[in-house]
Amino acid sequence: MKILHLNTEKTWRGGEQQTLYLLQSLKQRHITSHLVCQPASPLAKRARAADIEVFPIAMRGETDLAAARHLRKLIRKFNYDILHSHTSHAHSLAYLASIGYHTCRLVTRRVDFSIFRRSFLRLSALKYRRMADYYIAISHKIKQVMVADGIAADRIFVVHSGVDLQRFENDSSDHLIGEFNLKPDEKVVINVAHLAGHKGQQFLVRAIPLVVEKFPSVRFFIVGKGELLAELKALAASLGITRELVFTGFRSDVGAFYKIADLFVMSSVQEGLGTAVLDALAQRKTVVATACGGIPEIIRDGETGRLVAPADPQAMADGIIEMLSRPAAARAMADGGRTMVKNNFSVNVMVDKNIEVYERVLRYG
Repeated sequence: MKILHLNTEKTWRGGEQQTLYLLQSLKQRHITSHLVCQPASPLAKRARAADIEVFPIAMRGETDLAAARHLRKLIRKFNYDILHSHTSHAHSLAYLASIGYHTCRLVTRRVDFSIFRRSFLRLSALKYRRMADYYIAISHKIKQVMVADGIAADRIFVVHSGVDLQRFENDSSDHLIGEFNLKPDEKVVINVAHLAGHKGQQFLVRAIPLVVEKFPSVRFFIVGKGELLAELKALAASLGITRELVFTGFRSDVGAFYKIADLFVMSSVQEGLGTAVLDALAQRKTVVATACGGIPEIIRDGETGRLVAPADPQAMADGIIEMLSRPAAARAMADGGRTMVKNNFSVNVMVDKNIEVYERVLRYG
């Protein structure tokens, strides 16, 4: 079995971490897997460091014919059994590059947006119904959306994302105490996500004054960067919570923030699955998360965390206040979440299920 993985992202986010986990594990299992990605991307650098065969190709959009020609040469040279696309633009390029070849086109979809959200209807219908043979959805919710958009259910496999339970085990958090002048009696609440509209941080920011009324010593950290940073900072200033809320920007020491956290909050209004939630649970952290997208496939309300209504600052504040007020119940949920992730959402489970998909699609032809 020979697989070519395609990822067109220039940045490092959850999908790129999942791609790397998969490539590393396939290599350990002696399954030939090569990677095509952007030349200067973090994924290229980290994949090379893991001794993955990387073919850097500059890909400038999903109809980049020069990039498609380079891909076609690789397909001809290595005679891959499967082209596994991990991004939307890779999906289109894989199709263009493989016209005329009997190579299975497999696409992983990580978002729960309708496929018709941004594109002309006919082009989207062509792309998603005709330009891939099979799909992997990272949650049942994503599969439901795709089926509603007209993709046959028997062409879609559900494989949840996986997390490395030891990923942050050796990370130190001591430096954060001094950097942010944290006091021993302060509770720490974190959100780790890209700063974008669908991540819903505006509702978290609006919830913070409500929490501070009950817990004046709580500190909030929003860890990540994105296009909404200036807007969110302005909102925080207007609410008078610049002392209680810190926007850290991009941090390479994200594990340290999980270490100091008393509570993790996911505020999304749309979410494919929520790998940051999985990371929090793997670190035995209590989670308050919105009941949207694939998140309820991870969080069983009252067992592995607390679910709240999306886009509702009061509901989010109530959930945070409840967990801070009930430390024993919060610890029990954190313990339950850690056990659930270990049993169902490990990297090994994710890789096993991807391999099952590979074997099935090759049998189907």
